Amino acid sequence: MSAASATPVNVVCIKWGTKYPAYYVNRLHRGVTRFLKRPFRFLCFTEHPEGLDPGIEVHPLPVEPFEAEIVAAMNREGRKGAWRKVSLFRPGLAGMEGPVLGFDIDVVVTGPLDDLIDFAPGKVCMRREWRYERRGKDGGHGSVFLFDPAKHPFLYEEFAADPAGSVARHKGSEQFYTSMTALRHGELTYWPGEWISSFKRDAMRVFPFNRFQEPRLPETCRVMCFHGKPKMEEALEGWTGSFWRGTRPASWLARDWLWGETPGA
Repeated sequence: MSAASATPVNVVCIKWGTKYPAYYVNRLHRGVTRFLKRPFRFLCFTEHPEGLDPGIEVHPLPVEPFEAEIVAAMNREGRKGAWRKVSLFRPGLAGMEGPVLGFDIDVVVTGPLDDLIDFAPGKVCMRREWRYERRGKDGGHGSVFLFDPAKHPFLYEEFAADPAGSVARHKGSEQFYTSMTALRHGELTYWPGEWISSFKRDAMRVFPFNRFQEPRLPETCRVMCFHGKPKMEEALEGWTGSFWRGTRPASWLARDWLWGETPGA
């Protein structure tokens, strides 16, 4: 193991409100423990710490001088992404030093994570958003992201300087703000698309095959994102959104999302 990989990396998530139960964070933590070989800190910023597993560093949800602007951005019609994550970019937050690997909590870790950290040292890394990738345009997806607060302070500072303008200029999308701000500074790198998969785009079968074939887990997938519908519980049991859109149960989720749990947990 190199000196760089021996230094603990920061793994962070935010759980705000009560939409997602504590087990979403616990299962993410277990997935990281399973697939990240280097030392790490796992930090969860939340106002509801009840039920979180030992080994998870619990920190209060950050409160910003521009708190009112964050709340307005999160509640505006057509908003995309959680502007609450901007606080993670603040240099010095919770004593974090070095690379920060951030996750939304509606993801499942399915493969090795160390390559995500080593892919482009010193850069902001994201997967290219699927819609933009198809159109040959720039813009990252925010379910998994890597940055270093000390090297990329502009991610926080530019939003703090003009919160309302930052939201308006970036389609109301936090992930678009993050990726395009990093791109403008020459600091954005895209992870290989096959590392970060979308359940609804890469796993679900198209009609009529979705009626009788299990959703697939791509062989090279490291993180499966459950943005939109279905979420993990629905995909685990099978889900129907419409006559055309639905999925058989994804049996591999019992291994990768429920890994390490005792029966009935």
